[in-house]
Order: sequence, then structure tokens, then C-alpha cells
Amino acid sequence: MSDIVRAARPLGFPWVTKDPFLFCVHHLDFYPAGNEQMGPEASLAGRRIGMDFEGKDGWRMYHGDVIPGFPRHPHRGFETITIARQGYIDHSDSLGATARFGHGDLQWMTAGSGVVHSEMFPLVEREKPNTVELFQIWLNLPADSKMVDPFFTMMWQPQIPRVKDAGAEVVLYAGLLDGFDTPPAPPPGSWASRPESDVCVAAITLQPGATWEVPPAREGSERTLYFFRGAQVDIGDQRADRHCALEVDPIRAIPLRNGGDDEVELLLLQGRPIAEPVAHHGPFVMNTRAELQQAFMDYQRTGFGGWPWDHDGPAHARGEGRFAIHADGREERP
Repeated sequence: MSDIVRAARPLGFPWVTKDPFLFCVHHLDFYPAGNEQMGPEASLAGRRIGMDFEGKDGWRMYHGDVIPGFPRHPHRGFETITIARQGYIDHSDSLGATARFGHGDLQWMTAGSGVVHSEMFPLVEREKPNTVELFQIWLNLPADSKMVDPFFTMMWQPQIPRVKDAGAEVVLYAGLLDGFDTPPAPPPGSWASRPESDVCVAAITLQPGATWEVPPAREGSERTLYFFRGAQVDIGDQRADRHCALEVDPIRAIPLRNGGDDEVELLLLQGRPIAEPVAHHGPFVMNTRAELQQAFMDYQRTGFGGWPWDHDGPAHARGEGRFAIHADGREERP
């Protein structure tokens, strides 16, 4: 390894992350045209409906049975950062909030003390394919924030800072980088809302021959570059010629160069570790096994507020645009 790259490993599924992150998933599904119900205009025969992660024909139903996606399920004790790069995501939750976002938007949800939500991928196009691409990143919460009130923030694509320079494009979803405007603030209970957390999330695209240098982070942070698209990329004096996760020295500037003939993309995850015990089972992330047991009992007893929708995986009308209605009734659109 070079003095910049500390370790490299295959990406796998999901991507392995470092504290304060729990994991990251990159979903890319080449859905066909949508049918009347906004599901795939294709046979579902041979799929494990309700548990379809196999990627047959280039797409997955996940836990959906009509519309692909993730019908209602609970969370407690952490956050989800969902970056919708292509297609739409329809969100509904136990607080009565709902949204449709996509095409570069981001939703940052603090589950905190407990929320039930659904994330469905409506195939709104009837005459052409419906590609859906997203990152979902799980970010841990420290013990003193595990039980904050649930909350989500929308970051619409026009609000998210991006810089283009000589074949390089960088999109900054969270944190601070030299030369960038500050992105919209994360939810108030987030680990990322604390300046000392040094949380940064950014996507980096390099055209053939393009270069970009990642500015240094703070000492004590963890920083990983996920090389997930393209043929090869140079990180300092080391070349990655297969997709991989690269743990890099956080206090060094990281020179990147695309020496291949194809466009290259990387995702940057960075942050100061929370450095607390993690007890994780299914949809709950706490500090101890006893807290996990309590989370399951609380969910069985309260349903985290119940489910106000008439379907486990509700979706909005085909012609609906991007919007969000929050639990307090506040409505916003990009």
C-alpha cells in the first residue's frame, strides 16, 4: 500500500463502512416500462416475490409485490441518508409524513426513538425504461441521541452544491470541502450536525484524463473512497483497476486521476468515529443488547405510532411531481 491508501477491499454487498457509518448500499436497477399499477410491465414469474434481491434481467422487486421497493418497516437508533440519482422514491411514514423525491435529490432521515416508513420505486414511465439508482447510507447515532424525535430533511437537487472543473464533477451532500458552498443542514439530532463530527459525503465523477484532489480532513477522522464505476483510477501513486473500497489517510490531500478511457465515479464517506459499542439487529441499532430487546418490545407495543396509510407500500399518482409533506403539515417542493 502507498502512504495515502491504508487498505483496499472488494466492494461486496452491502459496502462495508467505518464508524460513524454502519453500511452503504448502491442500488442500480434497469426496470422496464411501467404498467398501470406502476410496477414492471413484465412477468414476475420465477422471482422470489417479497424477497427478490437476485437481479434477474437487471432489476429487483426487493420486498415489493406490485411496485418495487421496501414496504413498511421500522427503524430506531440511527439515520438513513438516501441519495436518489435516477428515478423516483415514494416515502411514507408512521408520523403521517410523505414525499416523492428523485433525480438527484437527497432525503436524510433520523429514525431516533422509532419510526416506521416505506420506500417504494414507482415506475412512472409507460413508454420507456425506468432506471432507478440510489445510495442508501446508514449513519449511526451516539448514545445521547439514540432516542431523539424522528425527523427528516429534504435536500432538493438544485440546493446541493456541485463543482465542475476540467472534466471533474464533485457533488457535496454533507460536510465541508474547500471551494464548495455548504450543503443544507442535516436534521438537528444528527451526528453530522455536530461540527466536531467532520462528516462528509460526496460523489466524484472524472472524465478520461481528468484529475481532482480531495482536500484533507481533520486528524482523527476516518475516510473511505468507494470506486464503483469505471475501469481504473489512480489514487496518489496507487492504481485501482477493479471496483473496491479504499481507506485513505484522512489528513493527506488525495490526488485522483482517471487514467482510463471510461468515465469514473467514486463515493467519499468521511467522519469522526462515534467510538461507542454497537448492538445491531435488523432494523434497530443501539448500544447494548438490552436496548435492542427494549426496541423490539416497544415496537410490538406501540408500532412507533401506528401506520396511517391504507397500504403497506403506498405510492403517489403517476403524474405527481417531487414534493414533501412533513409530520407538522409543512409542505415543500423543489
